[in-house]
Amino acid sequence: MSDSNTTTAQRTAGTPTVVISAKPVVLPAPGRGEDLQVRVSAPATGGDLPVLVFSHGFGWSMNGYAPLADFWAAHGFVVVQPTHLDSRTLGLPAEDTRTPRIWRFRIEDVKRVLDGLDTLEASVPGLAGRLDRDRVAAAGHSWGAQTVSTLLGARVLDSDGVPGEDMSDPRIKAGVLLALTGLGDDLTPFAAEHLPFLKPSFDSMTTPALIVAGDNDQSHLSTRGPDWFIDPYTYSPGNKSLLTLFGAEHSLGGIPGYEVAETTDESPARVALIQQLTTAYLRSALYPGDTGWKAAATALEEDPDPLGKVQSK
Repeated sequence: MSDSNTTTAQRTAGTPTVVISAKPVVLPAPGRGEDLQVRVSAPATGGDLPVLVFSHGFGWSMNGYAPLADFWAAHGFVVVQPTHLDSRTLGLPAEDTRTPRIWRFRIEDVKRVLDGLDTLEASVPGLAGRLDRDRVAAAGHSWGAQTVSTLLGARVLDSDGVPGEDMSDPRIKAGVLLALTGLGDDLTPFAAEHLPFLKPSFDSMTTPALIVAGDNDQSHLSTRGPDWFIDPYTYSPGNKSLLTLFGAEHSLGGIPGYEVAETTDESPARVALIQQLTTAYLRSALYPGDTGWKAAATALEEDPDPLGKVQSK
């Protein structure tokens, strides 16, 4: 492995590199009912590339979240995007027997990606031998953030409030949790009945993570206000950072895609800030001594008209 401060700075803030992308790359998935399809995007050149697995929000697929996936790949990450079973591209009916367990299948999907890095390398022309398997991170939005949070150590409480199994994965060294739902104490009746996995304990979510929340994100799943999305930061152990975006709703300015219908708060400037800060955070988390995150957080703090604020603990 080799990385210099110059290379890091260039990858984080410099000119983006050419990206190669391959889809669908198929990983066998016995017992899932469908093999796992993923998209892999990577810089066209360079070695010792860190791996970033991205878990999409409800209904999306490997084809979504281009504003983030494209940016991360252009700035030095091998980005792997699995298509989960809830994707609209698969069209599973609500009565499908897998539906109640989709949240668990999602977690297994991310683990399957990490188990299948050899296959992914071999399936993308020119990628073989270029991954740094010691520098792996995961990111997700909305339901995808819930998926990733369990891999970072969060646990789902049962009906008696007892934490369920530990589904964390030590291969994941850092995470980015975008619009992650909070504690399950104030769920709406619909959410309480149909989404039992929205009852987390963050006490054991020990992996370093950046939590990104919009201060205008009013969820239909909770009777609380936007502060619900701050819970993952408040109730998890240290080595966490929180980016609160001013005026942002659940799409955080438009991260699911360019000009998609569900974006209610379109803001290219906000998306650009998320691109830059998440990239800086992940590189500093994966490369000890990298100062990009500290510099980016300081720049935001000193901005006379900031789009958000950063806290760390």
